[in-house]
Amino acid sequence: MGKGILGKKLGMTQVFDDEGSVVPVTVIQADSCVIVQVKTQKTDGYDAVQIGFQEKSDRAANMPEKGHFKRAGVEPRKYLTEFRGDWSGAEPGEVVGPDVFSPGDRVKASGISRGKGFAGAIKRHGFSRGPMTHGSRYHRGPGSLGASASPSRVLPGRKLPGRMGGGRVSVRGLEIVRVDPERGLLLVKGSVPGPKGGVVQIEQDGS
Repeated sequence: MGKGILGKKLGMTQVFDDEGSVVPVTVIQADSCVIVQVKTQKTDGYDAVQIGFQEKSDRAANMPEKGHFKRAGVEPRKYLTEFRGDWSGAEPGEVVGPDVFSPGDRVKASGISRGKGFAGAIKRHGFSRGPMTHGSRYHRGPGSLGASASPSRVLPGRKLPGRMGGGRVSVRGLEIVRVDPERGLLLVKGSVPGPKGGVVQIEQDGS
């Protein structure tokens, strides 16, 4: 059966392993996931499941969503994500908890990174600054943007100042440290993308 879950990032802390070493971990609350739809090679052309996370009021769901969730026999969910892979034996309405993972499993964590607003080229792309003394009037600008007579324009793809963060980020090769099914908690070694309270997607790392 495949492995995947949605959860809410609660923050970071540290735990001690069996050897007494300190391990930094991200705590993820993943106790309200339910299978909404099971897709198979025969009916849909590929194997996958749709997992819903966090209940939402019936008034907040539109008619197509209400029909989709009613068909599965579950209450409307705020977030709906598809996990590819062979989920043989899974049924709509089945609750998925953090115990789908075991300590030592390698996973991929995906989430929306913290937005940092408008940023210059130095902060956003790691550019070097200009000289700060000797009458220099160039300090933190992006530098030369294009050639002179030819092509007389800025080529596409140039690294420029702009909106930084607020995009989907995935981190692979993370390790599950502990699983607490009773409290619905998942402890992942290291940092996971996104702010506190953000929704993260945890799935088995196939790399």
